[in-house]
Amino acid sequence: MKFVRRIIGHSAINLLAAVAFLFIGTAVAQQPHTLTGDIRFHKAFHSNILNNNRDVIVYLPPVYEAHKEKRYSVLYLHDGQNLFDGATSFIPGQEWRVDETAQQLIAAGKVEPLIIVGIYNTGKDRVDEYTPAPDAKYKIGGKADLYGRMLVEELKPFIDANYRTLSDARHTGLGGSSLGGLVSLYLGLKYPDVFGLLAVVSPSVWWANGAHLAGHRDQGREQCRSSAEDRSRCSALEGSADQKGLETGEGSQLF
Repeated sequence: MKFVRRIIGHSAINLLAAVAFLFIGTAVAQQPHTLTGDIRFHKAFHSNILNNNRDVIVYLPPVYEAHKEKRYSVLYLHDGQNLFDGATSFIPGQEWRVDETAQQLIAAGKVEPLIIVGIYNTGKDRVDEYTPAPDAKYKIGGKADLYGRMLVEELKPFIDANYRTLSDARHTGLGGSSLGGLVSLYLGLKYPDVFGLLAVVSPSVWWANGAHLAGHRDQGREQCRSSAEDRSRCSALEGSADQKGLETGEGSQLF
């Protein structure tokens, strides 16, 4: 299990690292769809907790239909409209290419086959849902706890019921960038028994002066010290980058 966890942990992090810097191309008014592989859609997924709807897009690995007995790790990623399709991305044509990258890395044997769940943001509620506390400057934010409940109590059970997943925390990752990175870090530390792997890319830890992460940061460092296996999932807590972001806001962006 140690070997499996190490590979899956690197899979999630390497996948995010590989695609996070692929925002290239020219935005135009109309963009073709750029979906690759076996993609499933769940339109207007309703949350009773948040009282809203959002689309959910699911990438299945190439071997999913061929091996009916096999179960897979799951990586949940925020801002789902930006992950797979240039026609739906916030900047037209500039998607993360998560599907293409996953296909290539799986085919090359560099990552284990996995399921990737793209959670669309709802546009107007994105900042509120991705932030743990209101920010005095922007006068918005603070619904990350409700968003987390939606993930844990509504979406994850739905995915586990409809797909062949490995549902334990050791095989479940959560990731995103900017505010998506912030909410991934916050919810990963709040629900370590649900999300055992985190892919935190350029998190906006300066939000609300980072006060909402202070206690979690100390707790997370203790967990990392106590278990060598947990160090990779807590790497975002260490180093000077997040401290610089907290002090100056540099290296992070709101949207």
